[in-house]
Amino acid sequence: NKKAFVELLFWKSPAIVCEMTKGYSSLQEGEGTTRSRVPPWTPQEEQELRELYWKYKEVEGGDIIAAILARLPTPGRTRRQVVKQLVRM
Repeated sequence: NKKAFVELLFWKSPAIVCEMTKGYSSLQEGEGTTRSRVPPWTPQEEQELRELYWKYKEVEGGDIIAAILARLPTPGRTRRQVVKQLVRM
């Protein structure tokens, strides 16, 4: 590709570099992007998250997110995912 040098002028993630070297659309479905690995929040999970937030937001001196993570019915959610979803809601 004669114009590949232009792509080198911009920052790339490791997944994109792999795709550039092996050929475009060489990545398998769900590989290389974090967004596809994160399961979406179901309405039931959002409702549970909302209830837990309102339950623990008044507790002083405690970590609200840690309390919510300990009581979420779905295991595997990270602190960052919970905070991001709370901000989004």
